[in-house]
Parts: sequence; structure tokens; C-alpha cells
Amino acid sequence: MFGLYDTAFGALSWGNILMFLIAGLLIYLGIAKKMEPILLVPIGFGILMVNLPLGGLMVYTPDGLPAEVPTLGGLIQAIGNGEIGLLNVLYTYGIESGVIPLLIFLGVGAMTDFRPTIARPISFLFGATAQLGVFVVFIIAYCSGLFTANEAACVGIIGGSDGPPTVYLTAALAPKLLGTITLVAYSYMALVPIIQPPVIKALTSKKERAIFMKPQLRQVSKLEEILFPIIIFIVSALLVPKSMPLIGMFMFGNLLRVSGVTDRLAQSAGGVFIDVLTFLLGLTVGALMPAEVFFTGQTLAIIGLAVVAFALGTAGGLWAAKLVNLFLKEKINPMIGAAGVSAVPMSARVVQRMGQEANPRNFLLMHAMGPNMAGAVATSVVAGIFLGMLM
Repeated sequence: MFGLYDTAFGALSWGNILMFLIAGLLIYLGIAKKMEPILLVPIGFGILMVNLPLGGLMVYTPDGLPAEVPTLGGLIQAIGNGEIGLLNVLYTYGIESGVIPLLIFLGVGAMTDFRPTIARPISFLFGATAQLGVFVVFIIAYCSGLFTANEAACVGIIGGSDGPPTVYLTAALAPKLLGTITLVAYSYMALVPIIQPPVIKALTSKKERAIFMKPQLRQVSKLEEILFPIIIFIVSALLVPKSMPLIGMFMFGNLLRVSGVTDRLAQSAGGVFIDVLTFLLGLTVGALMPAEVFFTGQTLAIIGLAVVAFALGTAGGLWAAKLVNLFLKEKINPMIGAAGVSAVPMSARVVQRMGQEANPRNFLLMHAMGPNMAGAVATSVVAGIFLGMLM
């Protein structure tokens, strides 16, 4: 009995101990600072679980990937023999298959209000130009020599600031980096109120930030709300077929919300259903970060490049809004372009707060939510583009 404990403690490495500290930090930030708690707490605990020696909850192959799960017939026997762990099953059937991120996106769609985007269609331009950081960082990552083309695409998609497309793309193209990329992506999404303001202030004058916009957007009809998810799905699927699973789930969830006859389904999809999927995602992603996988030069590069991606995404949306203002008689506040970075609703709240600081009359939240929602659609399309190019 004591020999077993000695073996377990003896198997601890300094890397494991450092991962315990990282796990503790994530749990602390989630609970004490309320930074993305629904994901950081499960991810932190998943890191603890996988870095405890001899736990057997996640079994890895020599190349650092989760061991393959056998067919259902041999599943129980494989777990009993220690050939795979419980979290291998969750990873294979939930993450690697794409099921969990896609179903999470269905729930996100059921909670999304697209009326600000429909009321101001130019929001799609800001959502699209906010993907600048995705493509620039993709090129930088690939040219650095540290990443393959597939891995570089997954690093770049962090700049879209949207969790399900990031997880879906990385599970398909670079599963070995899934834990690190997901952790970095959600951590930086929680830090959007810190990352975005310096970029916005550097690229806009106080006069531009003070531009007043009427609080009310035009009224959107029920027919527009119903047609919107159908049209977006059809157009996206025809232009970028590989985006069909992501956009399809997202728009189906939204249709449940706006149809007026499926309220129970929308409430279920956006309630307990998405909560269960989210903690399964967080726990499994945390289990993809044993010390030997996390502590690499790639991890440090991902942490640095993600900041660049977020900053350039913010800049892309801002520059588009400033360009549009050259042709508009009634100017828009260029800060709403920065909300094209799809950290919903944090980036829109950043714009609201900075708008009121520059002009107390300003209420920019609903104006900023339009690009915010458009950015979520744009990131899904970009993920489809990468899949079409590289898969």
C-alpha cells in the first residue's frame, strides 16, 4: 500500500508541479475574479487530474496525442486494463468528433440576438475586417518555422475570439495543440477589457471616440428575424461549404429562438444543455495539457501570437469603421468596429464604457452588438475556409 504512494510521488516531475500551479491560478481566476469561470474552473481541474501520476484518466500515445478509443464492444475492458482512460472517451466521442463544440454553438445560437446586426447590415463589414488578426497571425506563425500550416491556422483563429470555432478547427487540424490553444483563447477572451482599450486609444482620437450615435436602432420585423438565420446558412454553405457544420448549428439554434413556436427548445438549448456540454469541454481540454505537452516553445509562441491576433483584429474593425465614415453623412463612432472581435458581449461592453468616458451622452452597446454578432459568423466562415484549404 505505502509502496503505491511512494511510486506515485516518485513519478511527480517539476513539470507536473508547475502545471498544478497553473491549474490553481486558473481556478483562482475563475472563482475569485470571475474570469470565464464556466470554462477556466473545469479546465483548471482537468489539468490537475491529468498531471497527477498514475491516475489513468487520460492515456497518451508516445507522440503526445490521446490514445485511440476502441469500439464500444471493447470499451469497458480497455478502461479496466488501463489502455485508455475515461477522459479519452470524452475526447474521442466529444471533441475529436466535433460533436461537443458544434452542439455548444447550437446553444450559443439559441441565446444570440441578431437584431442589432440585422438593423445595421454594415456590421458584417466590421465583423469581416476584424478577422485581420486571424490571417496575419496565420502567416506569421507559419513563416516562423515553429508551426506547420495546419497548426498556424489554429493559432491564427484565436484572433477571432470565438471558442467553438477555435475548438472545432483545432480538433480537426492540430489536435496536439488543442489544450494549449483553447486555454489561451478563452483566457485572452476574459482579458479583452484589458487588451482592447490601449489599441482603441492608439488608433482613435478623443474626438472620434466622442462621436454621438442615437441610442435606438431601427425596428426589426419578425419576418426579418426568421429569414436571417436561414439566409445566412444558405449563403455561407454555398460560398464556404466547410463552414456548414458550424454555421448550421449556430443558425439552427437562432431559428429556435426567433421562430416564436419553439421557445421550449431554445430555452433547453441555451440552458442546462449548453452548461453540461461546456463543463465536459473544459474538463477534457484541461486533460489535454500534461506537462510534457504544455511546456514547449510552441506554447510561449502561441501566448505571444494570440495577443497580436487580438490587437490586429481590433485594429481591423476600427480601420474599416473609419474608412466607412469617409462616405457617410451621419458619422458612426469608429469604436463599434472594434466590437467585430467576437468576444461576446465583452468587446461590446468595452466600446460602451469607452464611449461614455469620451461622451457621457453616448450609449453604444446596441450599436456595438451588431459587429459583435457579425464577428461570430465571420469567424465560423474563416474556420471553414481554413478547413477547405488544409484538411
